[in-house]
Amino acid sequence: MTDEYTDEEVQRLQDAVDEVREQVSRRIVGQEQVIERLLTCLLCDGNALLESTPGLGKTTMIRTLADATALSFSRIQNTPDLMPSDVTGTEIVRETSRGQDLEFEPGPVFANVVLADEINRATPKTQAALLEAMQEGQVTVGDETHPLPEPFFVLATQNPIEQEGTYPLPEAQRDRFTMKLTLDYPDRAAETEIVDRYTRQRSGDVAVERAISPEDLAAVQDLVRRVPVADGVRDRAVDLVRSTREADRLDYGASPRASMNLVLAAKARAFLDGRSHPDAEDVEAAARPVLRHRVVVDFRAEREGVTPDDVIADLL
Repeated sequence: MTDEYTDEEVQRLQDAVDEVREQVSRRIVGQEQVIERLLTCLLCDGNALLESTPGLGKTTMIRTLADATALSFSRIQNTPDLMPSDVTGTEIVRETSRGQDLEFEPGPVFANVVLADEINRATPKTQAALLEAMQEGQVTVGDETHPLPEPFFVLATQNPIEQEGTYPLPEAQRDRFTMKLTLDYPDRAAETEIVDRYTRQRSGDVAVERAISPEDLAAVQDLVRRVPVADGVRDRAVDLVRSTREADRLDYGASPRASMNLVLAAKARAFLDGRSHPDAEDVEAAARPVLRHRVVVDFRAEREGVTPDDVIADLL
């Protein structure tokens, strides 16, 4: 795939990623497409926004992904009274032999995998505290800048039904998420298996083994960026994103960051499938999760029940 990685190394890394998927599937019944797209975001070194009604296993899925990758995990339960310092950390006074010194106490954002649960319940000020972390991989408190651990992966959830007391994410914040994933209800067979399995045991009782080291995960992220892309496939992604800026039923379209994320997601999808390069099908498969949170339908289309996914489907 690239001169810097032997075929054997590439195969070993692909096998490790496949094993991560297998380990997550031990606890999560169904939701194969969501698991694949979560892994796609992870391989792109990006962030993901998950939207679903309560009780569909979002938290369990994210915690299991952290377990399978041996990454540190923390959870931030967003509420209207959550302060930015509750997320990033704060400076506290400690007694030392020299007297009183200010010392930085890291907040829960200092982990490899950060679950920001119900992110739209936090105030805009607290939401903004995550913005620097998601984009720059660092946190600034006072005059000091503190680097976050690598890799750094934010998975935020929100409930599309209960909107009272919530604060919609600003466009700049949404644009930092590589994908927005929606979880649907399981089919009858999957729901029956969930009931049979988890009325006999807790989800935490299902053992999940570490499938990939942080070092190998970093190598996979580097390898995904090196995957070659044909000019036609790249142009398909760029033209699709540019078409959102001229679509009749959209107030505004996606930024160039969407073009970059769409090509990266296509590369990661090809890697997950064991292929040496992406094709147009990879771009089209990634289009909805990459674009749906970056475009806004106009008032008339919204009144008619048109969703971003509908517009993207027409553009495709």
